[in-house]
Amino acid sequence: MSRIKDSSVEAVKSAAEILPLVEDYVRLRKAGGTYKGLCPFHQERTPSFTVTPARGTFKCFGCGEGGDAISFVTKMEQVDFVGAIESLAKRFGVQIEYEEISPEAEQARRRKDRLTQLLERATVFYERVLWDSEPGRFAREYLESRGLHEEVCRAFRLGYAPGGPTLTIRAAGEGFTRAELLAAGLANRRGNDYFGRRLLFPLADARGAVRGFQARKLHDDDALQAKYVNSPESDVFKKGDLLYGLDTARMAIAKQDRGIVVEGNTDVLALRQAGFEPVVASMGTALTERQLRELNRLTKRLFLCFDSDAAGQEATLRGMELAVTQGFDVKIVTLPKGTDPADDPAAFERWLASPVSYPVHRVRLLHERASDKTAAAAAIQAFLNSLPDSPEHQDARRLVTDLLDLPPESQAAFAPIRTHSSAATVISPRLLDAGTRLERGALAGVAAHPKLKRYLEELGDEHFDDAVHRRVRAHLLGTAEPDGELTPLLAELYAMADADEITEETAEQMLLRLRERRLHRQLSEAKPDHLLELQQRLAEVRTAIREFA
Repeated sequence: MSRIKDSSVEAVKSAAEILPLVEDYVRLRKAGGTYKGLCPFHQERTPSFTVTPARGTFKCFGCGEGGDAISFVTKMEQVDFVGAIESLAKRFGVQIEYEEISPEAEQARRRKDRLTQLLERATVFYERVLWDSEPGRFAREYLESRGLHEEVCRAFRLGYAPGGPTLTIRAAGEGFTRAELLAAGLANRRGNDYFGRRLLFPLADARGAVRGFQARKLHDDDALQAKYVNSPESDVFKKGDLLYGLDTARMAIAKQDRGIVVEGNTDVLALRQAGFEPVVASMGTALTERQLRELNRLTKRLFLCFDSDAAGQEATLRGMELAVTQGFDVKIVTLPKGTDPADDPAAFERWLASPVSYPVHRVRLLHERASDKTAAAAAIQAFLNSLPDSPEHQDARRLVTDLLDLPPESQAAFAPIRTHSSAATVISPRLLDAGTRLERGALAGVAAHPKLKRYLEELGDEHFDDAVHRRVRAHLLGTAEPDGELTPLLAELYAMADADEITEETAEQMLLRLRERRLHRQLSEAKPDHLLELQQRLAEVRTAIREFA
């Protein structure tokens, strides 16, 4: 079996820095000796994710995930221990040494490395053809006609494929085989280059490694009729896994806490040139689960901007529905018919300032596609009844009355349906575990910082689901003596406060989260005449939590 040498593992551990690593995925704010941000492992709107550079650790007090740089990469990139070490080694410039590697594993690793090197060499070759050769002149003129400057085109490593066996011959001269060219999607079985006389957009993964290309048609006599042609699907290239421009937009998306998703690569170039940094492209298709997984590591706020034609509307619809089901806050940027973002980047800023919410956009589409007023009312009612209430939902209800010419009082028919059942709600074990950890963390914080007892006293037994935790609360408040069961738990809480570095500020935030959880439960069971009061109390608690960010 193959394994990484222990000395290499230790070298990676020593070189890896948790703060810049996490900041590749999460927008963080300094808070004393720690940094806080939204957890990349579960959906939340208030930061409960903490990074402690001095200890090289991270911890989420919402879902409980925590660990060091290796465990962070393991969870974020869905790789095993070896994959995490290799990723960190590349990130921090550590040379890894292997021992006792099997011939099969060594062959697979070398093949992957060779294809990655080949794609990188091809990218450099195509870049030089575009900028430094006569065959690239027409492509350069095309880019100029589109208003795309050389600076942004070079930043995105655009290239030009001259055609014939040009790349194939050069690659063979550098020692690459025909089989490798086929596997990388750079040659066809006739021995010619896969791409010919086309403008090339390198398609990179989130780390910046080129995985394939998208080729734009430039000549009328091109044998291929399609305007855009992608590298063939393979082990190294899967279009649905990639977002164009994500490798260079990650930091901006995390810092601005928003991702702008457009349809085409040239839209990304034009908008980046105009100063819009958190922009990526889905490359002409609806968003996929894999693409959304990448974005979820950086933000939960998406602005979808697709062409206004039928295909663009369908892509927007499919993408936003999938994003909504995965917990994203989705806004739609509506473009005038016949335009796309690359046509007028300056105007795009105005469109971006007035997006449409998911419920409103969906209501408009349902109305447009309905055969008559009755059908529209039925489809819209079914859709709105299924959503939770929100300001966006209320906007959609008002829109319905305008579109269908209904009296204002008819809005109630489109309100969310609240179902009441005597059956207990089934809660996933993961959520139960998260709740238990929250209770225990809050108690550990009070144990470590006695001045917080006044806040604990404001919380009743009803704020703690675990009976043992209610007894711990009573002991910390001086109303109960420890027994054989509580004594070891109290020791664990003191150790937990030290190991997890639960500061007074963090503990106070966790106590607020317990209050927030209780108010959520009360709201789900409240009668209409108590809703406003509970909503106001919940808003006050959330405001207090946000003050810690």
